[in-house]
Amino acid sequence: MTQCLLNIRQLHKSFGDVQVLKGVDLEVMQGEVMSIIGSSGSGKTTLLRCVNLLEDFQEGDIIIDQQPIGYRMHGGHRRAITEKEKSKQRALTGMVFQAFNLFPHLSALGNVALGLRKVMKLPRKVAEEQAAYWLDRVGLGNRKDYYPSQLSGGQQQRVGIARALAMKPKLMLFDEVTSALDPELVGEVLQVMTDLAGDGMTMLVVTHEIAFARDVSNRIVFMHDGIIAEEGPPNQIINSPEHIRLQEFLARSRS
Repeated sequence: MTQCLLNIRQLHKSFGDVQVLKGVDLEVMQGEVMSIIGSSGSGKTTLLRCVNLLEDFQEGDIIIDQQPIGYRMHGGHRRAITEKEKSKQRALTGMVFQAFNLFPHLSALGNVALGLRKVMKLPRKVAEEQAAYWLDRVGLGNRKDYYPSQLSGGQQQRVGIARALAMKPKLMLFDEVTSALDPELVGEVLQVMTDLAGDGMTMLVVTHEIAFARDVSNRIVFMHDGIIAEEGPPNQIINSPEHIRLQEFLARSRS
């Protein structure tokens, strides 16, 4: 029986008086690829950032691999965990962002090896061996000594994916990772993600690439105004949408 890896229950998140997430419920199963689509401002990125503990959340529960994330109950009160505990929990997820966030003074190998050395405390030689493996895995074995300025945007994003994978997360989070790329570079990044899906990596993907969501996802979630307005198998969501906002969103994406 497939295990639930990520369980989100009644998640609420506000920035000041602005409610961004309004009671999100979501389950992602082990080995599942779930794509999240929706208009800008619907809460997609905020949801990922809460899962990765880059944002606090006011109400609800996030459970990864049966661990409550970010908070503990003490005497009937909800208390934030320590920063040290957060760092340990953050390692359960690997997050890849729109921006590449690579260190310009480090080679591709150095960027991927850094977390292995600093967080996992691996010796430099072991860290670099593992980094080289993951760079090869994303098709950049022959670019390991290149610096970010010598790499295309697609190559830089693939270094970012290798860096996240090297930490051996249980769940990969992708936040619009192709939106900053020139159109001709999008395919190489999506291919890496497709290969990861084929290998059974559990993935939560915020994307505007509808074809990727349709072809690679097990399920698609449509967010609107801080809630999950509709979810289901790709064929149902793309070809037979029920929610009027989803129908409008898909019509815009096709035009």
